[in-house]
Amino acid sequence: MPRSVAHTHTVRNVASAADLLAQAGAQPTSGWDFTWLGPRMQADGVPWDYPETVARAVGAASSVLDMGTGGGEFLSALHRFPRRTVATEGWAPNVRVASGRLTPLGVAVVHDEGAVDNVDQFEQPPRGRLAFRNDAFDLVTNRHEAYHPAEVLRVLQPGGRFLTQQADSGGADASAALGLEPPRKALFDRRIAVAQLEAVGFHVRDGASAIETLRFADVGAFAWYLRMIPWTVPDFSIEAHRDALDRLHAGGEPIVVRGLRFWIEAEKDTR
Repeated sequence: MPRSVAHTHTVRNVASAADLLAQAGAQPTSGWDFTWLGPRMQADGVPWDYPETVARAVGAASSVLDMGTGGGEFLSALHRFPRRTVATEGWAPNVRVASGRLTPLGVAVVHDEGAVDNVDQFEQPPRGRLAFRNDAFDLVTNRHEAYHPAEVLRVLQPGGRFLTQQADSGGADASAALGLEPPRKALFDRRIAVAQLEAVGFHVRDGASAIETLRFADVGAFAWYLRMIPWTVPDFSIEAHRDALDRLHAGGEPIVVRGLRFWIEAEKDTR
C-alpha cells in the first residue's frame, strides 16, 4: 500500500527538483525492472494474482513461449519452467539484458519484430509474426506486450492456452499532470481483446478488468517512469517538459496516475 503523504513530502524536501531530475535522467531504462524506484512508486494493486496464475500454468506446461519478456525479470522469477521454454523480445537493448539473465537458466531469447499495438490492428497490418512452427507450444504467456492474435493461435497446440495481462500506462493522467492534451489514441481494453481473440478462433475462458492507481512520491520518480515507458507521453523528455516538472515539484503533492489493467485466459480449440 502507498506510504503516507508525510513520507512523500520528506522525500521532496530533501532533494531539489534539479537533483531528482538529474538522477532520473542518468538512470538506465533497459530491461523491465522498476525496483530502482523502491517506495517512491506505490501501486494499489489489482484484484487478481497474475504472477501466481502464470506460475501455476507454467508448472503444468511442457513447452512455454513468453512473449515480450523485457529483461527477463518476470520469467526468471518463476524459478521453475519446462525444459522447452523460449522468450521473445522486440527491443534490441532488452534482448541483451534478457539473454544475460535467461540463457544461464536454459531459456533461449529470440529477437522478434514485435506486433503493431492491438488497437491499431484494425487499420494497419498487424505484423508480429512469430518465428516458430505451427503447434509449437502448449502455453503462451504475454505480459504487457502487443500481439498478433492469429500468430499466437498458430503457434499454440490444440488445447493450448494463452495467458496475457495488459496495462494502460496512464497516458491521460500523465499528460494532464504535464499540462498536455490527453492522447487521442483508443484505449486497448478487455472488450477489444476478447473480440480479437474470438475472431481468430480462441475460446476465452477467464479474465477481469480493473483500474490501478500509481502514486509517485517525487518528480524524479515520475520522470523516470515516463522515460521507462515512452509511449505513456509520446516525445517526453526531461528537457522538453522541464517547466511542467518543476511546477509539479513545487506543488508538493504525490503525482497520481491511473491506468486500466486486464487479464485474459484463452484456449485454442482441440479440433
